[in-house]
Amino acid sequence: MQSQDVARRSVPDPTAVDTEQAEAALVEHYPRLVRLAYLILPPSLGRNRRVLTAHSLAQRALPRGRRPGAADAIPSPRRADDCDPAYAYVRGRVVTAALEATRPRRWKALPRRVQLPPLLPQVWGLRLFTRSGGADELALDQRLSALSGPARAAYALRGLEGLDDTRVRQVLQAAGVADPRTALDRADGPAAQYGLLASAAFDPCSLQARPTDLLRRRRRGRGALAAAAAVLVCGTLLALPDGGLGAGKAAPPAPTGSTPAGQALNPARLTRVAAGAWKTSPRTDFSVWPARGDRAGDTALLRRALAVWARPDDSVQVSSTPGTPSGPPMGAPQLLFAGAVDDAVVVLFYDGLRVVRYAEAKDGVGGAALDFARVDGADEASSDALVAGRTDGNVRYLTAPWVRDAGVRDLLTPAAGARPLPLSADGVTDPVPGPGVSRACTSWNALALSDSAGTHLLTDLGELPPARLLAGPPAGPHDVTGAADRASWAHTACLLPAVRSHGVRTVNSWQFADQPLPGAEDRAVWLCTRADTWRGAGSRILAQFRVPDGRGQAPDTVVARAEDSPACGKRQPRVLAGVLWKARGGQWYVLAAGSTQFASLAATGGVSGSAAGRLLAVPAAQGAKAQLSGRLADGARVGSLR
Repeated sequence: MQSQDVARRSVPDPTAVDTEQAEAALVEHYPRLVRLAYLILPPSLGRNRRVLTAHSLAQRALPRGRRPGAADAIPSPRRADDCDPAYAYVRGRVVTAALEATRPRRWKALPRRVQLPPLLPQVWGLRLFTRSGGADELALDQRLSALSGPARAAYALRGLEGLDDTRVRQVLQAAGVADPRTALDRADGPAAQYGLLASAAFDPCSLQARPTDLLRRRRRGRGALAAAAAVLVCGTLLALPDGGLGAGKAAPPAPTGSTPAGQALNPARLTRVAAGAWKTSPRTDFSVWPARGDRAGDTALLRRALAVWARPDDSVQVSSTPGTPSGPPMGAPQLLFAGAVDDAVVVLFYDGLRVVRYAEAKDGVGGAALDFARVDGADEASSDALVAGRTDGNVRYLTAPWVRDAGVRDLLTPAAGARPLPLSADGVTDPVPGPGVSRACTSWNALALSDSAGTHLLTDLGELPPARLLAGPPAGPHDVTGAADRASWAHTACLLPAVRSHGVRTVNSWQFADQPLPGAEDRAVWLCTRADTWRGAGSRILAQFRVPDGRGQAPDTVVARAEDSPACGKRQPRVLAGVLWKARGGQWYVLAAGSTQFASLAATGGVSGSAAGRLLAVPAAQGAKAQLSGRLADGARVGSLR
């Protein structure tokens, strides 16, 4: 692992990067690299091929050959906007390959490899494309498509990577761009809406799928088989009496009002809950939300929304959270809301498993949008609000009928109070600036909603139900209400993009240890942040390390991450993590900390040392590689989070 000074170089010497380091950087930053490639690739490729090519370029970015190294290195701490030599190397490879795909072919010259459809990955029978964005994302995509490949690369490196013009010029020169200055000048053309680059509309890792020529292939295959059969047994077929096989076979009947499918399309059969039902119901979730909105009685609107839900055509932009089925309703769903939200008309349904949002333009121009989100097992706190609409970077929420008060709290200013947030008679909030809209993450807004159980903090992660923020040990997390919890979340908020558009239900940040720093009077803080999903699978875990360095509310350093791990959760409420840290005097140390279940820790490999208890500090050389393990109170030995 390299020092922080070396990590700031934009174009490192490839011989200084071994395969293991490059692979670790590629795996850690894979979504970021694929997004970068997608932004640089020419839109003329088409959305499906552009998505697959972006993944192909990122997967082929590893250096050729293999140099000695260890895969289980303990990372050196660095800020999120720094890049280590391994990441800079694979990023340069991705930029170079993406720019190769944008260069015109010379006359009679064979196409370059990157200009051909990728061999891997391949998807048969489906078209893949990124999720639909708002009007701002669409306008930015059109402006970027008018730029040259180097200009798009300059814009993406500025906005997505946060590089200044000098470093952008270095990366472009290394990628073979003849005139980086012109590329930078042309990149100034589109308005600097860098925050939109983090949108799901530009995320090739969060995709929608639609069939391609699947039905046509089936018809052609059947036709070929029928022709072959006709040639072989034509005499037998001619001998068959009229009305033989297939003659007069009836088509499936259309749904009628007597079938569940027919009832689902009938606005008159929609479930409508009375306004005060939640006050006497034993349940407090979406099932007791009343039907609200100034268009709740618009039969034509409701019929359109139900028809689009049942059979969306190609003009409808459909998105769903991971693990959420996007099929039609099995019966008559419940109506939650129907009304105007900014420039759109929105209808919200609930069918016991999913919340479904239908939106069309208020003026009737353009297509419709259909969003699905899984919300089964919701309780009172997780049913407090739904996203009603997003416009110009702002979000409007529809709040539950039991919400007494609403406010907006900036997580990066923990000492400030919550700003009051007005609610309409139907429970729709005023516009709230979306969280993390600025590239530098200078603010992160969360919704503070008060009900009979207290005040809950929720934040928009790009889906219909906002995620609930928690703090405390896995056995008993609590709402973020105290000053200490808010101060800790100020260092975690800007890490939330790592779980955006992932179907997240709750995010709990738990401080599991604090450790005295060698040679200093300061203490480091260790945290574990766990994002759990509505579907159960796919939880994401981050181990964080924080030292007092005068950077205010700067994000914590992420030293380990895992997915689908029980660590830091109710099933396994423990964690062990480590980091390679440099003291002010220049000495490097391997620092490690475990939760209260650990009785001793040990480091092996490039660094050797052990300690009783759950804290470890061992002197080490710069770039040292070590493996951590710990022994629990019952004698079991476990490894660190990875």
